[in-house]
Amino acid sequence: MSGLIKLMHCAVLMSTALAANLVCAAVPTKILGFEDMSCRAWVASRSDAEQRALYVAWLRGVLTGHNYANPSQQVATISPATVEQYVNRYCSEKPATQFSDAAFRLSDQFSGRNAPITK
Repeated sequence: MSGLIKLMHCAVLMSTALAANLVCAAVPTKILGFEDMSCRAWVASRSDAEQRALYVAWLRGVLTGHNYANPSQQVATISPATVEQYVNRYCSEKPATQFSDAAFRLSDQFSGRNAPITK
């Protein structure tokens, strides 16, 4: 009977962990960025060099954060021009999204993972 109790205990722990993981997956990522993170704002910043430079610096900061959180899958050195080109393409293909989404996809592609981050 002791083995059955241990098995049931393990099953309860595993199902609890699975349920907790599902709850965590539903929590959206908190983006600490600009007031307007839309691709529309990104496109509008093309004519404002100072604002565009701030956006690119923020995006590069996201990539640095990725490297800090994922030391085994780091984004290699990437130029500001490459970041800008990538986000331009992303926002032209998905104009209704946030340019922060482009940063996450950029980290996926340039870290060698080629898949969205999963917890």
